[in-house]
Amino acid sequence: MHDYSAIREEVAKLCAQYPGAYWQAKDKAREYPSEFVAALGEAGYLAALIPENYGGAGLPLSAAAAILEEIQRQGCNGGAVHAQMYVMGTVLRHGSEEQKARYLPKVATGELRLQAFGVTEPTSGTDTLSLKTVARRDGDDYVVNGQKIWTSRAEHSDLMILLARTTPREEAASRTEGLSVFLVDMKEALAAGSLTIRPIDTMMNHATTEVFFDNMRVPAANLVGEEGKGFRYILSGMNAERLLIGSECIGDAKWFIDKASAYAKERTLFGRPIGQNQGVQFPIARAYAQMRAAELLVHDGIAKYEAGENVGAEANMAKMLAAEASWAAGEACIQTHGGFGFAAEYDIERKFRETRLYQVAPISTNMILSYVAEHVLGMPRSY
Repeated sequence: MHDYSAIREEVAKLCAQYPGAYWQAKDKAREYPSEFVAALGEAGYLAALIPENYGGAGLPLSAAAAILEEIQRQGCNGGAVHAQMYVMGTVLRHGSEEQKARYLPKVATGELRLQAFGVTEPTSGTDTLSLKTVARRDGDDYVVNGQKIWTSRAEHSDLMILLARTTPREEAASRTEGLSVFLVDMKEALAAGSLTIRPIDTMMNHATTEVFFDNMRVPAANLVGEEGKGFRYILSGMNAERLLIGSECIGDAKWFIDKASAYAKERTLFGRPIGQNQGVQFPIARAYAQMRAAELLVHDGIAKYEAGENVGAEANMAKMLAAEASWAAGEACIQTHGGFGFAAEYDIERKFRETRLYQVAPISTNMILSYVAEHVLGMPRSY
C-alpha cells in the first residue's frame, strides 16, 4: 500500500498547531474542536475522497486512512471528522448524479458538512434490521418518524445519511429488504421543528447525540439509490468505516508506543533508565508487535476494498485487532509512566479514554467475533 509520506508530513505539520493543551481544553469543556476541523477542511483533507470533478482530491480510501492515522499519531482526535470520510462512500457509490452535483462541491469547499450517520437506535443497537424509524411516502416527500442514538457530530453537521424503514418488515421480500437511505438536510429540518437533537455526555469528548424525527419531510429526490435497498448500501459504507477506524487505532497505538518508549529511555530510577528493565521493555515491545500485525490486516483490507472485493471479514477483523492493539499500547504507556500516566498534564489519560471507545463502537468486539464465526468459519448463526 502506498505510504503517502508527503501527505502524512503535511498532516503532521497541521496537527502541530493543535498540541495536547488544545485537546485537553476541549476535552475539559466538552467542546467540539471547530478550529481543528476548519483547518483540515481548508487544507482539503475532508474532501480527500470526493472526485476531482466535484472539487475534491479524488484520492482512494488508502489516502483517507493515512490522513486519519497521522492525525491520531500526532495526538489529535480524528473522531471529529472521520465520519465525513466513510459516509462519503455511500453517496459516491449509490447517489444519483444530481445528488452528487448538488452536494459534493459544497462539501468539498466546506460550505456543507456531511458528518452525521443516522443508523443505530435505542432498541436495536447493532441489530440494524430491527430498526423502527419509518419513512412513509407522501407525494413528492417521505415523512420520517422515529429516533436514532449515538449519532455523533449531529450538532456540527449540515447533512445526515439516514437509514429508515420504507416497507414494514413483515411485508419485505427478505430480511435485508425494505430499508432505504436518505440524504437529510438537517438545518432545514431543524428550522421546521421536525428534528430534535439532544447531546449525550460520555466519558470522552465525542460530540455524540440522540436525534428525534417528528413528521420530518425529506424530498423523494433525496432518496439514495433504490427504495428498499438501503441495507446493502450501508454495509459497503460500514466496511470503509471499519477500515478507517482501524487506521485511527493504529495511529493511536503508535502515539502510545512512541510516548512509552521515549519515557522509558528518559526516566531514571536507581541510577539507570527504567527502560533497561525487561519488565518495562516487554509490554511496550509486545504492544508494538500487536500494532504491526493489526496494521498489516488493515492494509490488506484497504487494498481489497480498493480492488472492489468483498472485505467484510478483513474490515471487521482489522478494526477489532487494531482497537485491541491501541488499547494494549495505551495500557503499556500508562504502566510505563506510573502515576504520571494519570496526570492530565501528560495527556495520556485523554487518549486512553478516547481509544477505549473503538472496542465498542462502531461495532463491538463480540459482534465481530460472531460475524467471523458465522461468515468466515461457517458456524451456525448465534443468538
